Amino acid sequence: MDKVEQVIFRSGFVNIIGRPNAGKSTLMNALVGERMSIITHKPQTTRHRIIGILTGSDFQMVFSDTPGYVKTPSYRMHNAMNRFVEGTVEDADVMLFVFDLTEELEDDNPVIEVLKKATSPMLLILNKMDLVNPQRLDDVGNWWRKRISFSEAIAVSAQKGTGISEVLPAILRYLPEGAPFYPADQLTDRPERFFVSEIIREKIFILYSDEIPYSCEVQIESYHETQTNDGTPIARIHASIFVMRETQKAIILGKNGVSIKKLGTQARMDIERFVQTKVFLELTVKVKDNWRDDDKALNRMGYL
Repeated sequence: MDKVEQVIFRSGFVNIIGRPNAGKSTLMNALVGERMSIITHKPQTTRHRIIGILTGSDFQMVFSDTPGYVKTPSYRMHNAMNRFVEGTVEDADVMLFVFDLTEELEDDNPVIEVLKKATSPMLLILNKMDLVNPQRLDDVGNWWRKRISFSEAIAVSAQKGTGISEVLPAILRYLPEGAPFYPADQLTDRPERFFVSEIIREKIFILYSDEIPYSCEVQIESYHETQTNDGTPIARIHASIFVMRETQKAIILGKNGVSIKKLGTQARMDIERFVQTKVFLELTVKVKDNWRDDDKALNRMGYL
């Protein structure tokens, strides 16, 4: 009788780090095949560590998208975000360092010191290859390899999907053998409430300018799955948007409430697509002075 070849199952934590706006969230969404992290053109969009799970017939990759590492933290919130990044070095089986090829090369880049502490295999992901010439690609790759010991380097355009097909096989080469950590059909360890708050926060980044998105935090006050009078399933959600000043509250609301109505409409449409049911969304704007430096507020919002 022919011997049955034993399938080796591999599983592990694949942590993604990089500077703000390097394309980490776009990369994870492309790898997982789902919209796990919010994406805008503005830096520091991601504030929390977000897990995305990809399971195949012989592997499970648990991706961790982290906030961009802030070079000069201005608030305790920034310090908390940086701790999320530093923590990924400790529990990673494979590290992905995403570098924006259009970004300036700096010897004092704080991510260098973080990468030096890593003991797991590291892949250098050179993103936005569609925006530079081949010489720039070679120069940046060589610059990083002189400073950090990378197992491999891969050039991609996460937004366009170019080179993404090379990343998964590369990760699999370094993923340790082991049983899966999560059920095969699970996509994340975060509850629906978290992603609902992230969708609302994404719309704030898109619809408002200047410092407004950076001064806001969203909390889900209540989330009830119920039915309408005719038996149609509906999710009734109440979310609070925290700002730091009354003037910011006025901007979020807009004249006669026009701006928050637009925000609510766009957020509700995306939330309905995400939860696959009808949604009633109520938004409240609250002023919380200096919440970015308030330990109690940061703890309640999941930063500490």
